[in-house]
Amino acid sequence: MIDWLQRWLPRSLRRPPSIPDALWLDTLANHPFLRALDAPALQRLRALCTHFLMEKEFHGANGLVVTDRMALAIAAQACRPLLFMRGVWGGPTKDPLKLLDWYGDFVGIVVQPGAVVARRKTMDRAGVVHHYDEVLAGEAMDGGPLMLSWEDVEHAADRAPQGHNVVIHEFVHKLDMHDMQVGDAPDGAPPLPSGFMGTRSAVAARDLWQRTMQANYDRFCEAVAMAERFGGEAPWLDDYAAKDAAEFFAVTCEAYFVNRPRFEAEFPELVPLYDGFFDPDRARP
Repeated sequence: MIDWLQRWLPRSLRRPPSIPDALWLDTLANHPFLRALDAPALQRLRALCTHFLMEKEFHGANGLVVTDRMALAIAAQACRPLLFMRGVWGGPTKDPLKLLDWYGDFVGIVVQPGAVVARRKTMDRAGVVHHYDEVLAGEAMDGGPLMLSWEDVEHAADRAPQGHNVVIHEFVHKLDMHDMQVGDAPDGAPPLPSGFMGTRSAVAARDLWQRTMQANYDRFCEAVAMAERFGGEAPWLDDYAAKDAAEFFAVTCEAYFVNRPRFEAEFPELVPLYDGFFDPDRARP
């Protein structure tokens, strides 16, 4: 009962249980892209994780038991994108815990043992409905819970060289969905901080974002098509990024956080864009 009540207290009044040192160090050892952060950033990340773990509820599916080690691994990767962001209102904050408001529209995190198969349907331009199966390693729902495959989460370090990280992918979708209106769909253009990259209005900031993203998305889709149709060299990133703008944003963000050197080489135009969103202080001239 006490833990349940603390969840609803203002963060400044909570007394969440601390993360054991051994568990924290083990998490960093298993995720080199987190371990590479400097000491102040790691301290900030640990504080975010402490409150994240209090605010979210983990549910194991199909017999999976979510241990403290598993929950912390997810929390640390989920909080990484928030680390240097602006608040949800667009401005800087002295209290880093307010950055968790970006994830304020949901509580539940469902962890599956492995990938799941979802039944989908779509309608083409002729009005014909098509049914198909989609294999999912994760899924984020606007205003609802988030699903992750533990098999994918567990191999985050092994898959970082390929720019892959399912936790970051799904939580970036949540950033993209922030403040969406009913009936809208994520479009790869999240709410941007005030003065984004020197722009003077929200309209100008969004226009800059969308123009830069569209140009890079078009080039990526062309590279995927050349590889599939004519045997050209396959792009470095998962071709799932070619599905739509929202998936392109999520897939490229994975790479931005877990393999920045390769990301910089592959998508130089996106580096200042993502720095301006995820780390505005770094992006300043």
